[in-house]
Amino acid sequence: MHLDRLDCYLRGGTPPGGARRHPGCRDPRPPSRSVPVTLPGVLYFATESPVWGGGRAFYDPDVPGGTVPAHAHLLTLGQFSDIAAQEMGRAPGRDLDLTEALRAGRAALGRGRYETLVCLGEREGHPVFTFTAPWRSDQVGLVAPAAAYLRHLGTGLIAAHGWTPARAAAYLATRPGARGHWTHDRIETLLAAAIPR
Repeated sequence: MHLDRLDCYLRGGTPPGGARRHPGCRDPRPPSRSVPVTLPGVLYFATESPVWGGGRAFYDPDVPGGTVPAHAHLLTLGQFSDIAAQEMGRAPGRDLDLTEALRAGRAALGRGRYETLVCLGEREGHPVFTFTAPWRSDQVGLVAPAAAYLRHLGTGLIAAHGWTPARAAAYLATRPGARGHWTHDRIETLLAAAIPR
């Protein structure tokens, strides 16, 4: 979602508030284009993030009726492969085979978190890919996200979609895993403090 976070994946570095340095991609150039998009499904928080503490954000495309605001970046196959490798805990440097995901809409590259590729159709002639966990949102225990992670996601929503801090906070406070642990007001306060005046 957040271009600064994407830059850490592309060029290497540690996102503000994060605890792990990303090695970067073979091709560190920025995306040739980035556009806000809305995907079907739900965003939820589960497992424990070694980078942020608290729950990690996952995407479940199979929840009917839900929508997930996202940020689509036009990347090369090598860049997408290297970003996915960094999230899968693998060393960047090898292109993924996207054939099965293109054909079936999904491909499991492993059983761990972020090791399932999802193809969500096309946009302007380019396939739209993301990666997530192999399980559904109702098959895993939910874990509340950390403040730094919510701040990062919220400022990404604001930057990509032009949302206000109040709207981003309202969305994040209702996501499974955050709901019941984070209030709208607490998240809005986090986001308001992070937005330059």
